[in-house]
Amino acid sequence: MEAAVRTLLVWCPDWPVVAAEIVAGAPVAEPVAVMSGNRVLACSEAARREGVRRGLRRREAQGRCPQLVVVEHDPGRDARAFEPVVVAIEGVVAGVEVIRPGACAVAARGPARYFGGEEAAAERIVEQVALECAVESQIGLADGVFAAGIAARTGRIVEAGGSREFLSGVPVEALEEPELTDLLKRLGVKTLGDFAALPAGDVLTRFGFSGALAHRLASGGDHRPLAVRRPPADLTVEETYDEPLARVDVAAFAGRVLAERLHDRLAAHGLACTRLGVEAVTADGQELFRVWRHDGLLGAAAIAERVRWQLDGWLTGARRGRTAQPTAGLVRLRLVPDGVLAHVGLQPGLWGETGAERDRAHRAFSRVQGLLGPEAVVTPVLSGGRSADDRVRLVPWGDEREPERPVAVQAEPIPGIETVPVLERAVAPPLRLAAPRASHLRLVGGLRTEPANGVETSGADGFAMVEVRAGRPRRAGRKPAALPPWPGRLPQPSPAVVLEHPLPAVVADAEGRAVGVSARLELTGAPATLTVGRREPVAITGWAGPWPVDERWWAAGESRRRARFQMALADGRALLLTLAGGHWMVEAVYD
Repeated sequence: MEAAVRTLLVWCPDWPVVAAEIVAGAPVAEPVAVMSGNRVLACSEAARREGVRRGLRRREAQGRCPQLVVVEHDPGRDARAFEPVVVAIEGVVAGVEVIRPGACAVAARGPARYFGGEEAAAERIVEQVALECAVESQIGLADGVFAAGIAARTGRIVEAGGSREFLSGVPVEALEEPELTDLLKRLGVKTLGDFAALPAGDVLTRFGFSGALAHRLASGGDHRPLAVRRPPADLTVEETYDEPLARVDVAAFAGRVLAERLHDRLAAHGLACTRLGVEAVTADGQELFRVWRHDGLLGAAAIAERVRWQLDGWLTGARRGRTAQPTAGLVRLRLVPDGVLAHVGLQPGLWGETGAERDRAHRAFSRVQGLLGPEAVVTPVLSGGRSADDRVRLVPWGDEREPERPVAVQAEPIPGIETVPVLERAVAPPLRLAAPRASHLRLVGGLRTEPANGVETSGADGFAMVEVRAGRPRRAGRKPAALPPWPGRLPQPSPAVVLEHPLPAVVADAEGRAVGVSARLELTGAPATLTVGRREPVAITGWAGPWPVDERWWAAGESRRRARFQMALADGRALLLTLAGGHWMVEAVYD
């Protein structure tokens, strides 16, 4: 893992409350709470003494503290009030990156060398913010922005190389990923140290890309270095105005037009912005510049929002008792994508990033359910099963996402089985597996099959066949699963698309005769062509199977017996087919 940049992070506690005092005159000496989505986003120290905590609903917070002063959250107000703090920090250090209103970061190497040490640099910055803005701040210093942010909560300086050890005892809630946090806690992973101890490859497989990024943070790394590469100069966008922009609404509109141009230009190059530089020049030549950092991808709306915040902060210059406005209106705006990434891997969610967008999507889905009924909006939940069409359960939005048939995670490959190659040639003749008590497994073209014991199996051209014998069971380090592993299930990989209505098909051999399966699971011929519906036949280049399944044989109306095959076609497709009652059906498509 690449070493994270030594980072100094400045954090202003309860910033939404402080911003409400600076801009709106809220009495922070009294119990004050800033609400967002009817929940407490931040509260003053006096409110905390009365039992008010972040995340409480408005009614519960007012029940604990009847004299609570409620202020609605305004991100623009927070950004506008934070601008003087950033200006004060820039008075002693260079290269400040705004992470969000109330927090900003700088590379620690320069200030530490200039002031004679990291601790001296931290004290100088805290003193500067207090003198210039009368705002309380705390410093966190560690390897990477994430670890520095956690350290700033207690004003701690973490030694170089000690970020992973420092984070080991921090609860997983610090990742600020509610769904991932809830899942990790249910799996028994309660601290970042427990999470970091998991193998990175397994985390990526189980939790996806967002889980892998969270695992990197928990391991003491960072999403990316504090200072990323500068893109080519032609990606910047700028505009000059004949009439100076002195009003916030006019400047914000001009900034939105530039933001859309910047986003379109980045998209044309397959890039996305992660660090945005906002430059402005006033009518009398004063130059203004600020950098905004973001952990995700900045879309057109997110770029425009940050430009509006910054222009609002410049043009109003909110500060305790005075203003720090520019000397004249703005005559030129310039947006610089100071940090870019290839637009792959950081794909946002279906309805955008986490936070307000997710709450907005929840309200929209709930409204659709109110108009059309609970079944109008459903989400899939994976459950136990042997086939692709019975492992997905559609659950109405808002209901408990519990699988209908729980299943334990089945390890791949199967523990206690050793693989011995017995044949590898261009044309594989029939191979008879005669050991009646051996566990057999055939690999054909990289696809795993599980025929019945003692059954003759057929090979395919250009594929290797192996015989698998039951070996001595290995001692497992973990306790056996309490849930059933669903023997007979389809092997990995799972199909990408499961057809709602399977398509009828015909599988024929080289002579054009229909291929079937006998009662002993023997193929009547080698599959050569596949015909789906009334389309032209397509050559079969590889196949694996059959995997027999005989379900609910005790219930006459619910029993189902069929054989399943995986087939690769000459046109590049890979399909999952089933044979039941002499009829072939295409059930799913592999990606």
